[in-house]
Amino acid sequence: MKVNNQGFTLIELVVVITIIGILAAVAAPRFINVQTDARISVLGGVEASMRSAASLVYAKALIQGLEQDANAAAANNLDLDNDGADDIAVQFGYPALAAITGQLDIASDDLVIDAANGVVGYDLDNDAAADANCRVTYAASTGVGLVPNVTPTITNC
Repeated sequence: MKVNNQGFTLIELVVVITIIGILAAVAAPRFINVQTDARISVLGGVEASMRSAASLVYAKALIQGLEQDANAAAANNLDLDNDGADDIAVQFGYPALAAITGQLDIASDDLVIDAANGVVGYDLDNDAAADANCRVTYAASTGVGLVPNVTPTITNC
């Protein structure tokens, strides 16, 4: 009677496990970096949204003659939808510091919005504030014809 043993030898199993281990060691860092790349991409989108919102508000402010007003007082509020109610505070025609985040449509549980400082970013250390190294900061216009400064900081996202 002839007996056929089927299966893998111990050496074959060790070789396959070693190859899988090497592949995992090479591939893991690439997958870990995907989360960082995703955060950077989201912040790039937030930056573009801030710039676009500021440009659209400025265009409307030009129509209403508010591009020369220096302070974001109630008298300088812009009526966005022509309903007679003031919608947004402007400074030299661009959204004031605390007003820019209200013009963005951000629906995210991960992003932290600090309207008072014009900051949108990620809270990576769970302190309820956007991290200094993973955020987009809006600085209002400082003069007639000067575009607001929108600065992404993505060094340690």
